[in-house]
Amino acid sequence: MARHTSSSSLIRKFSRRDFMQLSLAAGLTVATADQLWAQETAERKRGGHFRIGLGQGATTDMLDPATFMDFMPGTVCASYANFLTEVDADGNITPDLAESFEGSDGAKTWAFRLRKGVQFHDGRELKPQDVVASIRHHLGADSKSAVKAQLSAIKEIKADGGNVVFSLEAGNADLPYLLSDYHLPIFPAREDGGMDWQARVGTGPYVLEAWQPGIGAKLKRNPNYYRDTWFDEVEILSIVDVAARMNALVTGDIHFADRCDLKTLDLLKRNPNIEIDEVTGFAHATFSMDVTQAPFDNPDVRNALKHAVDREAILNKIFFGHGIAGNDNPIAPSVKYATSPEPRHGYDPAKARELLKKAGLEGLKIDLSAADTAFAGAVDAALLFKESAAAAGIDINVIREPNDAYWETVWGKKPFIASYFSGRPVQDLQFSLAYAEGAAWNETKWANKRFNELLTSARVELDEVKRAGLYAEMQQLVHDDGGTIVLLFVNYVSAHAKSVAHGKLATDKEIDGTKIASRWWMTA
Repeated sequence: MARHTSSSSLIRKFSRRDFMQLSLAAGLTVATADQLWAQETAERKRGGHFRIGLGQGATTDMLDPATFMDFMPGTVCASYANFLTEVDADGNITPDLAESFEGSDGAKTWAFRLRKGVQFHDGRELKPQDVVASIRHHLGADSKSAVKAQLSAIKEIKADGGNVVFSLEAGNADLPYLLSDYHLPIFPAREDGGMDWQARVGTGPYVLEAWQPGIGAKLKRNPNYYRDTWFDEVEILSIVDVAARMNALVTGDIHFADRCDLKTLDLLKRNPNIEIDEVTGFAHATFSMDVTQAPFDNPDVRNALKHAVDREAILNKIFFGHGIAGNDNPIAPSVKYATSPEPRHGYDPAKARELLKKAGLEGLKIDLSAADTAFAGAVDAALLFKESAAAAGIDINVIREPNDAYWETVWGKKPFIASYFSGRPVQDLQFSLAYAEGAAWNETKWANKRFNELLTSARVELDEVKRAGLYAEMQQLVHDDGGTIVLLFVNYVSAHAKSVAHGKLATDKEIDGTKIASRWWMTA
């Protein structure tokens, strides 16, 4: 299989030294390479205190990456740690702590060569054993990690000189993508072979100085980082209330705010000191049913609810058109092998009534739990669902849940909830994470035998046409039988002060792929 050694965005990804070396290797002259570097970085100003406001975070957050439920701890972690691989702004998988990676034996064996000279913040040199310990942290018998299922095919991980070698039960061409997941930072190994996340020591661009769950983190520049970094200090704040977050941006208390208030976005656009960013990624807002609990254990009830929700109304009234209406397929249209299953699930109260009559559950009454931490506008979306479902004879009682600890006390605990997935750049990641039987984030507890057989087959199928067919059938199964109502694919809408700037934004996750601290810079 092909060997991967570089990104399509070299200037953005590498330090000046690395960029010059790669440019010379590619045949450029020193003068040309130096000119390209100077043009790209001319406007960048080193220094400054970058303050980031996120509409996420809870007092229950931990920095154990196996426990991450949203991007607050994930963004903090990505600011002081690195990963074996990362997804660039064009959606390509590229090296990070791995200098290169190569698959063999039908993608059953993968060798990752580590960068030399990389140090943890306490001075220890990165070693293959650190990678082995960090990945094994998610694979133990008692692990509750969200990525345990997607890594379950790993038979062995071992250090081999400067390499880390993965041996899989069966081939998986997407393993480098899997290892870029934000739950998989590399931390030092302890003497007992475990991963020492408690030391809060990474290899990343910034050193973690302070962390308070539900409040935020403070970080300072890592002077020994192997790439260029721009800020002297970074502060990441949890500001869940959207009005408070927007106000903090307007008053200059923060430089960046995610999940903008779409109702007041036009007003924000008029501010001469603020710039709006909007990108289409893989994220989707959902209402999710626990298919092991009545009445959601009946597929006719699940499909009745899918026809009872007016997605277009939610898209236009709650998201003001900033997205694409869903069709109960969690795979974004831009992801390879994506399909649009038929028949399309649109608003059809008559069809919903017909399905409930078939199930013997006319006049259905159910609870729906929602909080705006699930996704911005989740409570209002639930209330719109209540209105549209009434036309189908369904009585939905909307329960407004508290934002704090929603992911710990409501998600996965109550039978019908508002939820949200950032999506993934390849289908195996999304399906392994949230739809495979027994997966930690399988919030609907869906277990479809045929789906799980196809998931295993698709991982080892290297023929493009056959693989596309397997994924098409899987998407159809989720659409027809699954417990997830995909309301819409959400655009990432954020805003920032014009005193900071960025390159092309990544779309694999929010907050510039959670790498905002290392990818942005001050302009004034």
